[in-house]
Amino acid sequence: MIAPVAAAFTAKADMTAPHQELWGLRCLEAVSNSSADRVFTSSTSCRFTAIPGSDESRTCPRLIDVRGDGRLNHDLLPGEKGPQDACGVFGVWAPGEEVAKLTYFGLYALQHRGQESAGIAVSNGSQILVFKDMGLVSQVFDETSLGSLQGHIAVGHARYSTTGASVWENAQPTFRATAHGSIALGHNGNLVNTAELAELVAELPREGGRATQVAATNDTDLVTALLAGQVDEDGKPLTVEEAAPRVLPKVKGAFSLCFMDEHTLYAARDPQGIRPLVLGRLERGWVVASETAALDICGASFIREIEPGEMVAIDEDGLRATRFAEARPKGCVFEYVYLARPDTDIAGRNVYLSRVEMGRRLAAEAPADADLVIATPESGTPAAVGYAEASGIPFGSGLVKNSYVGRTFIQPSQTIRQLGIRLKLNPLKEVIRGKRLVVVDDSIVRGNTQRALVRMLREAGAAEVHVRISSPPIKWPCFFGIDFATRAELIANGLSVEEIGKSLGADSLSYISIDAMVEATTIAKPNLCRACFDGEYPMELPDPELLGKHLLESETEGRTSSDVDGVQTLTAGVGGADALRRP
Repeated sequence: MIAPVAAAFTAKADMTAPHQELWGLRCLEAVSNSSADRVFTSSTSCRFTAIPGSDESRTCPRLIDVRGDGRLNHDLLPGEKGPQDACGVFGVWAPGEEVAKLTYFGLYALQHRGQESAGIAVSNGSQILVFKDMGLVSQVFDETSLGSLQGHIAVGHARYSTTGASVWENAQPTFRATAHGSIALGHNGNLVNTAELAELVAELPREGGRATQVAATNDTDLVTALLAGQVDEDGKPLTVEEAAPRVLPKVKGAFSLCFMDEHTLYAARDPQGIRPLVLGRLERGWVVASETAALDICGASFIREIEPGEMVAIDEDGLRATRFAEARPKGCVFEYVYLARPDTDIAGRNVYLSRVEMGRRLAAEAPADADLVIATPESGTPAAVGYAEASGIPFGSGLVKNSYVGRTFIQPSQTIRQLGIRLKLNPLKEVIRGKRLVVVDDSIVRGNTQRALVRMLREAGAAEVHVRISSPPIKWPCFFGIDFATRAELIANGLSVEEIGKSLGADSLSYISIDAMVEATTIAKPNLCRACFDGEYPMELPDPELLGKHLLESETEGRTSSDVDGVQTLTAGVGGADALRRP
């Protein structure tokens, strides 16, 4: 009998203790593993279902739905989202340290990269336990759950979904049993050959005549399955470290991976290095994280970036690095514009300084006759500071942000929704009344937020509103980890800059040029992915029908089908073709 903790197990009936997975559910009373059939007992209302096409129906229940402990959040303004990044990853190898708590604080620093779910996996050298749930990091974990995660290696993940729905079973780290133990993996980015990887998983050697099952509907679980199921020419199962050089070259797209087995922490980055991944040093261990800011919060010193096409392994024998692909750097320029924290350094360049410089260059390219420069907080503030410095126009605080209102425990009514942006931002009327304003923001996606903001500023007494954007017009969707709208929803498609300004109700609108934005980063233009601005993707994309967030969804009509044996097969994804083809 396993001692009561704030979690629940889901495991194969023939799985031994080192291969069990600890899932983040509250209100567990007890879990029994004394018989062939796992016994699930919890005061949380749950629904179980058998894995489709599997003969494990009786002995391998799969939790697919969880109902209410009151902690899941609702988006207050679902139509007002800005660009959303895929995820944040954090890993630590540190014997003698409280690795679960270090990971918790690391994820706390990376919360801006994903707010839908969070999870931590910990190994004590003999087994891996994974605790994960929907919600923010501070909502998923508490002292009890962190105290149950004892060990010397940890991998953490904060998720925003770009492949697979935002549901509990898609939360990360993902987990798989292997012939040598188990693997837990977290992924930041998005893959473009998901359909191909699904076929490779289907071709994995069958154990006991059964095909490999993939319960989740995200690209990450496919990579985890491939790493767990590799064999050599003689059919002998490979270790995770032996499997990685075979699997990673087959993975296409953006991936910054942090994964572990019982003894070793691994980190790997795609050959283009689209998403950041850094290595840090603790007094008694090592840390891997999506951003340098996460190193700072846990007291680790920055060592270097994980290089594009590189895998790093850390265990009791030290750190060793291998290369699985040639580096072809194409770092995401939007990390500098919006995604990364301002106190993060990427490729040797501080993000805050890049944004300030973007503001300076924007002022040179698009001056305005105005009395006050204000920012759309918080992401527009550094560029607004730079704009004010270069233009000589005073910088002021014209908007107050409520940092806690974007996600709430209570489903808002339609009346509350109609308040719109005022729930997040409120104007300082005494500051802006009668003033000609320059309003600096980082980007425009659909234009809904900026339109409401301009209206609100005019109602507060602004004499003029001149909108300045510190990135170029976004015209193309991202397939590498940013959940942009389809082309049909991007306001910059089909409208000129002047027409967009009129649509927003602004007196004028200007964007920074691509060249000025790139120069502000100090990174060579060929080494940056600018696809969302110019449509030049850093790698060849598959057919549009094989792209899309819900390509692997098994419960939505038209997204998957089954053959006569009940094995799921892929059909056209939803969103990929629409994203590329529609004007």
